[in-house]
Amino acid sequence: MTRKQWANFPFHPGKWPFFYGWMILLWSAMGIVMSVPGQTIGVSVFTDHLIGALGITRDQLSLAYMMGTIGSSLLLAWAGKLYDRFGARPVALTATVGLGIVLLFLSQVDTFLFHYFEIENTSIIVGVMFIAFLSLRFFGQGVLTMSSRNMMVQWFEQRRGFASGFSNVVVSLAFSSSPVLLYYLVESFTWKGAWIAMSIVAGVVFPIVVVVFFRNKPEDSGLKPDGDYVPSEKKKKNLFPVVKQFTLFEARRNYAFWIFSVMLGMQGLYITAFTFHIISIFELAGYSEEVAIRIFQPGSIIAVVTTLIASSVSDHIQLKYLLYVKGIGACTAILGVIFLAQWDIAYYMIILGNGVMGGLFSVLVTVTWPRYYGRDHLGAVSGQAMMIMVFASAFGPILFSSSLTYFGTYGVGAWACLAVYGALTLAATKANNPQIVLREFNHK
Repeated sequence: MTRKQWANFPFHPGKWPFFYGWMILLWSAMGIVMSVPGQTIGVSVFTDHLIGALGITRDQLSLAYMMGTIGSSLLLAWAGKLYDRFGARPVALTATVGLGIVLLFLSQVDTFLFHYFEIENTSIIVGVMFIAFLSLRFFGQGVLTMSSRNMMVQWFEQRRGFASGFSNVVVSLAFSSSPVLLYYLVESFTWKGAWIAMSIVAGVVFPIVVVVFFRNKPEDSGLKPDGDYVPSEKKKKNLFPVVKQFTLFEARRNYAFWIFSVMLGMQGLYITAFTFHIISIFELAGYSEEVAIRIFQPGSIIAVVTTLIASSVSDHIQLKYLLYVKGIGACTAILGVIFLAQWDIAYYMIILGNGVMGGLFSVLVTVTWPRYYGRDHLGAVSGQAMMIMVFASAFGPILFSSSLTYFGTYGVGAWACLAVYGALTLAATKANNPQIVLREFNHK
C-alpha cells in the first residue's frame, strides 16, 4: 500500500460522522493506558513477587531495572525518527505486539530460568531480567506511549490543550487507579496469571484496535487539524502561533527544552522510585500493604481535576507557569515520603503532591513539544525528550534501594530528589516558549 492508501484503510477518516480527531483522542488515550504494564506503576505490584520467585535481592532487581531502563532510553531517539518516517500506526503496532510478547515471557521467567535451563547463577538471572526490563520499558513506557501521544497532538492545533484534556483525564485516572486494579488482579489470578492476561490484551486484542482505528496525520487523508473548527472572533487570534519548525538539533540547543525535559524526567525518577518500592516504604512507616496501594485512588481524583483545569488554561497561558505548580506539587509529595512515619499529614501530602504532579505531567508532555518546536519533527523531538525521561527514571529504584541498604531509610534518596526538584523549579522561571522569543526578535 502507498502511504495514502494505508492512511485510509480500512475506512476513510473523512467519512466518519464527525471529525475523526475526537476518535483519535479516544484511541490515543487507550494506547497510553495500554502502556501501563511497561510503566513502573504497573511493575511495582510485581516487584516483591519477582524478588521471591527469582531468589534475588531488592538491590539486584533494582539494578536490572535501572540498566534495562537506561538501555531502553538510548533507543528512544531512534524510535522517534522511525515515527517521523513511518507514522503512528506501524510504530504503535510493533510496540503493542512486542509488549505482549515480553509480558508473556515475564509470566514464565522463573520457569524459564530454573526448570528449562536450571540456571542458578545470580549474575545470569540479573542479566535475563535486564533484557526483559529493557524490552518491557522500550515497547511499553517508550514507544507505545510516544506514538499514541504524538498521534493525538497531530490532529489538533488551536484546540490542542482543550482536546487533549479529555484524553488526559482518561490517562490520569487509569494510571492512578492501575496499581489498585493490578493488586486485585494479582490477588485473584496470581502474579503469573495477571501478566498472562495482560499479554493477551496487549499482544492480541489491542493490535486489532491499532490497525483499524489508529491514524497518523489528518493531512494524509486530506483533512486538517481541528477539522472544520472556526474560532469565534474572541478566540480567532492564536496566542501561541508556531513561526519556526525546530529540528532536533535546534531543539537541543534551546534552554527550555532541557528544563522541561529534565523536570519531567525527575518526575519519572521520583515516581519510579516511589512506586517500585511503595510497599516497603509504607511498611517501614508502619502502614499495611493494602493501605499503601490504596493511596493511588484519592490521588487519581486529584490528578483528574488537575488535568481538567490545566488542559483548559494551557491554551491561554505560558506553560512554564504549569511547570512551577508541578515543582511545588513534587516537593510536597517528597516531603510526605520523608516524614511519613513522623507526620500524620504526610500521608495526605503524598496524595496531593502525586495527584498534582500526575495531572500536570499528562498535559505538559502532550502540549509542550508541538507548541514550542512545531509538528514537522515532532517524533524526533519528543523521542529525545522521552529518552531523557526514561533515562532519568532508570535511577529511581536503585537510588531508593541504595538509600535503604546503606542508611536504613528511604529518606536520604528522597532528600536528594527534593533538592533537585527545588533547583529545577527555580530554573523554570527562564523556560520561555522559543516561538515567542523568535516573534519578539523578528518584530524588532
